[in-house]
Amino acid sequence: MPLDHATINDVACARCGDPFAHLGLQESASGWELRTLLRGAVTVTAHWPSGASMSLACAHDCGLWWGALGDLRPEGAYLLKVNWGDGSQSEVADPFAFWPQLADFDLERFHAGQHHHLEQFMGSRQAVVDGCPGVRFAVWAPQARRVCVMGDWNGFDGRYHPMRCRHPYGVWEIFIPGIGAGERYKYEILGADGRVEAKADPFARECEIPPATASIIPADEPYQWQDDAWMQRRAANDWQHRPMAIYEVHPGSWQRGEENRHLSWEELAQRLVEHCQACHFTHVEFLPLSAHPYEGSWGYQVSGYYAPNSRHGSPAQLKYLIDRLHAAGIGVIVDFVPAHFPKDGFALGRFDGSPCFEYADPREGEHREWGTLIFNYKRNEVRNFLLGSALFWLREFHVDGLRVDAVSAMLYRNYDRREGEWIPNVEGGNANLEAVSFLQELNGTVHHLFAGVVMCAEESTAWQGTTAPTEWQGLGFDLKWNMGWMHDTLRYLAEDPLMRAGVHDRITFHQWYAYDERWILPLSHDEVVHGKGSLLDKMRGDYGQRLASLRLLYGYQVGVPGRKLLFQGAEIGQGREWAWARSLDWHEGEYPERAALCRWLGEALALYAAEPALHAADDSREGFQWVDCENARESILAFMRKAPGQRDVLVVCNFTPVARHAYPLGASRAGAWEVLLNSDDQRFGGSGQGASMMVVASTDERLGSWPATLRLPLAPLSVTFLASPE
Repeated sequence: MPLDHATINDVACARCGDPFAHLGLQESASGWELRTLLRGAVTVTAHWPSGASMSLACAHDCGLWWGALGDLRPEGAYLLKVNWGDGSQSEVADPFAFWPQLADFDLERFHAGQHHHLEQFMGSRQAVVDGCPGVRFAVWAPQARRVCVMGDWNGFDGRYHPMRCRHPYGVWEIFIPGIGAGERYKYEILGADGRVEAKADPFARECEIPPATASIIPADEPYQWQDDAWMQRRAANDWQHRPMAIYEVHPGSWQRGEENRHLSWEELAQRLVEHCQACHFTHVEFLPLSAHPYEGSWGYQVSGYYAPNSRHGSPAQLKYLIDRLHAAGIGVIVDFVPAHFPKDGFALGRFDGSPCFEYADPREGEHREWGTLIFNYKRNEVRNFLLGSALFWLREFHVDGLRVDAVSAMLYRNYDRREGEWIPNVEGGNANLEAVSFLQELNGTVHHLFAGVVMCAEESTAWQGTTAPTEWQGLGFDLKWNMGWMHDTLRYLAEDPLMRAGVHDRITFHQWYAYDERWILPLSHDEVVHGKGSLLDKMRGDYGQRLASLRLLYGYQVGVPGRKLLFQGAEIGQGREWAWARSLDWHEGEYPERAALCRWLGEALALYAAEPALHAADDSREGFQWVDCENARESILAFMRKAPGQRDVLVVCNFTPVARHAYPLGASRAGAWEVLLNSDDQRFGGSGQGASMMVVASTDERLGSWPATLRLPLAPLSVTFLASPE
């Protein structure tokens, strides 16, 4: 056997970086030889389709078997008949007999960062090769010394199935016959640093339920989608002029089952659809659905970018949930986290024994406050990994939009860093230029491939052009979270009403920049956690006044230009702040006053969808006009919402607990103004004050620049919607 002892020991101990150079059929100076690894075998015989056979000899107690074939190489795939030490027998194909399975085209595209179907190329996929069913594995580990697949079929022993490296791409591959869907696996990697680590598959499409961390070979049974009509409408949808009321949901805490168990995706489907319909939400936005080891990260520390969270069931069950939402006319947005990833040893950090997915320098590659690592956006393969994940969720799960988390952390090299803790870019500035180009590539590619999909940015700074097209050097997002509006509004309402006159600009300031970008107005999960209290806690006054203030807040949010977003629990005015490990306090929603609050929200969102003036011109200055914005002393705010060819809607807010009788407001025309909604109506839990009649008459008496005057009774802490005369 013409293998030196050092090579035999390297193969035996799984230290060999190129096992396919020594195993399988190999030509030597003395002719053809067959070598294979079968640990635990007692006898091994090779058989060819021609009828030829040969007994192999054990060349090493590690399970290395060998046989000499002479000058004639038999044709066709061979099988190995094995008697095992436990007395059993089997007939197996030799994984070292198969040629490389990955096409050079795919490898080159991945290396260039331009592969749009990575889930079909990398990770584990069932396949039939030379008539043998099995599974093909592929993983990127460019600096690894060797990579092996270990799984249920080989006792998670990394010595059995060492992989072939495809140089110069750094992709390792192997086809293992005789295994299939449902089996668990990991990669055992001898890294560039000399350490051996067991890593989950970064491209896995299914994974174990935490705290277990193995990847799972997925079934290839296609899901039978029922949403063709929805997908066709979505592609033609003019979403910029359509209503968008978003319900932000954390699946693990929205509802729980008995003994605090997680609901399955199927259980969530029925309950969530009914609830969203009752509240008139047009979209659900899920906090990250990707696999994450620690649920207390709320999903924002992702370990599996191609695998759904397994706590709630299988990928097929998640597709069912999305299918049911689509059937109910509800869009689905999913949080996507390309800004950072956790340091867990089984995941992406130092994946091949070197900074593989992350920047090498901690001044670029580490978020110290979050305890996470930052993706290296300079590497084509890393950019492709993230881009491929986004496309995978859109393609495989029919997701209608992505909300990209922590965009500010991506854009700035000095994000949350002191001087000396960050490295300037090549131009000497603080912008992360490669992250900017990645976001532009992400948005441009998504818009090119998926018509009607909405890309949303959680970006908290004044970065210019977040929603500007990439051809204008913008980032290319469709919508941006208006964090300024959220913080200003909540700070204003947290003030004692007697003091609001001194901070009146907080409630009006948003109009100075309201049309610089296209906005989502969020009242999100970040505002009801970590000791910040619930929205109900943030309001001032006694219990009734706080509920009235919530009705006012939700009505004001509906009236202001921008898409609406509410986090779960807001609709029932949950008293406790949100906690990820327990269900919402749904029993509170059964209290009459909380049910009335939820009723108000539902009717306000229904009005928002029914009146084009409230949504069709959100991004245009022509869609908004102040009527009364300078009455700081009485904390009154009134504005008109408009849309071409539609009736105007007047929104009037009284931010004090004092009733105003016959409050004069300018009107665009005299006549009967229809009262559409009044938050102080008794059916919403109010006192019944304010404009309770169906119409309010306006006179032709001029008021300032307005040709008519409307005298409106305003209830304390209330919002009123009125429609202009036809």
